[in-house]
Amino acid sequence: MKGLKHFFSRFYMVLCFVFFYLPILVTVVFSFNSSKSLTNFTGVSMRWYQELLSNSEIMSAVYVSVTVALLSTAISTILGTLTALGLSKSRKFLKEYLLNINNIPILNPEIVSAISLMLLFSSMGLPKGYWTMLLAHISFCTPFVITSVYPKVRSLDPNLANAAMDLGATPFQALIKVIIPIIRPGIFAGALLAFTMSFDDFVISYFVSGNGVKNISIIVYNMTKRINPTINALSTIVIVVIVAILVCVNVIPMIHKKRRAKKAPANYSSHRKRRYIAAVLACVLMISIVAGISQASKGGRKVLHVYNAGEYINPDLITQFQEEYGCTIMYETFESNEMMYTKLSSGESYDVIIPSDYMIERLIREDYLQPIQWDLISNKDNLMDEVVNKSYDPGNVYSAPYFWGTVGILYNKNIVSADDLQDGWNVLMNEKFKGNIYMYDSERDSFMVALKALGYSMNTHEESEITDAYNWLIKQRDTMEPVYAGDDVIDNMITGNKAMAIVYSGDGAYIMTENEDMGYFTPAEGTNIWYDAMVITKDCREVELAHEFIDFMLRDDVALANTEHVGYSSCVTSAFEEMQVTTYEGINAYVPDTENKNNEIFAYQEAELKRIFAELWTKVKAK
Repeated sequence: MKGLKHFFSRFYMVLCFVFFYLPILVTVVFSFNSSKSLTNFTGVSMRWYQELLSNSEIMSAVYVSVTVALLSTAISTILGTLTALGLSKSRKFLKEYLLNINNIPILNPEIVSAISLMLLFSSMGLPKGYWTMLLAHISFCTPFVITSVYPKVRSLDPNLANAAMDLGATPFQALIKVIIPIIRPGIFAGALLAFTMSFDDFVISYFVSGNGVKNISIIVYNMTKRINPTINALSTIVIVVIVAILVCVNVIPMIHKKRRAKKAPANYSSHRKRRYIAAVLACVLMISIVAGISQASKGGRKVLHVYNAGEYINPDLITQFQEEYGCTIMYETFESNEMMYTKLSSGESYDVIIPSDYMIERLIREDYLQPIQWDLISNKDNLMDEVVNKSYDPGNVYSAPYFWGTVGILYNKNIVSADDLQDGWNVLMNEKFKGNIYMYDSERDSFMVALKALGYSMNTHEESEITDAYNWLIKQRDTMEPVYAGDDVIDNMITGNKAMAIVYSGDGAYIMTENEDMGYFTPAEGTNIWYDAMVITKDCREVELAHEFIDFMLRDDVALANTEHVGYSSCVTSAFEEMQVTTYEGINAYVPDTENKNNEIFAYQEAELKRIFAELWTKVKAK
């Protein structure tokens, strides 16, 4: 019986370790995958490590993460330790009051802290970048240090400092030679926690960064928008570094202890060790500070602030533009149009933004944009007739088209027949495909599907039609058991995990090049034809350079390089036609159907209408 208990206890322990470390093992293994797939291992290759090391943006992000983590750890550890010592000498009421205040940023949701810090920096007129990220990290790391150090301070004998001073020590010597050594475990624990919190942070960093400054978390998050196995290579290197640090922390002290016992008196060795550590820390801090100043410096060149969706430009083109025009591009990315609007409305300053059609309409209404001076755009004639003079910006007064496409059904031709597709959007209600469908995890796109399936306009304001669409989605959810997925649908459909998926045409085209069994279908009831475009903000500081950037992106060779990298339909005629006869030859997803009169462009929704859709979508997802 006793042996059986031991067996089960060890079995559960093994299960726990598998649960904890299997994802790490999978990441490491797929970092050596020769293909782009994140689920299908096709062979061993160092391809993604080579791409990682040649990617200057990732290398810059590593530098930002490490230096910000080191500086914020050092400063927050000093502030937290001094605060904990001060609290120990305070009155009971004040002490309890301040400790409760210290708990607020620890318990506060990160998104609330992020928005608060963003608004604070904006109201103070501080330009977002390296220093705002550093200040933010210090602010949220310090409370954790206080929480770690204070219990050690409380356990101190209050007479120790007085005894040391009675024996001739100055207050500073009493602090350094008596107090600090006793509370050192708490200080080290607080510093380690601060470093971990800073190095790992994404939410706060995302909102307070700017001027092209990104840490590892932001870079990785942006990479997840499309299949990018470089994430695996980066993650593997981080894992290896962490393991190496843990080994050093545990092994080196044991080696030093043995050598110290043999070669030198304890006091001399300890003193030498402290001096060595202090020297190393001082060097690291100096390097970090100098590097931070270098990061913040712009070198006297013109600077263009560009704000775009993640993984939505060929990064080589940014470098090319900087070299051709002798400028610097501060390139930032956003998760969604709504996220972009939040930062813009909070006072963030950008020169060129690349939003979607309905958001452009909103920005025009709210006077965020300035008209484009088309006489400065020499490549304007390169634009296709199909992408200009649309409802969101008649006459293209404010916008220059960037990419365009549709939303449709990606389907497995071996499972879904042509007869099935005759049902249009209602094929998503065919119980033959129960549990075999990916719906796009998007309120806007899912309601578009339901409204079009019912024969309504996707821009309807009729409450009864919206209710009908909601009931359609509820019925589909209950009878078809769809999986609501995001960008992970790309890899899942490449490997053929489901029969059908709602996807954007650019993603559909890419999937079809990777899996010849896949087809793309836009129902006759109509769909969303979307347009993303480049706009210039009203407070743009480099108007001429902004126009040069737009002109550059509309150049034939640049547009082709961009669409080849991103995979979406170019708005430049030559690039669009070239992709049809090369990379996407015969891929129907790449060619938006402009002949179907039922196709529509999303219009801007007023706040009340948007609230109604948001509440109904929450109910759809609530099951």
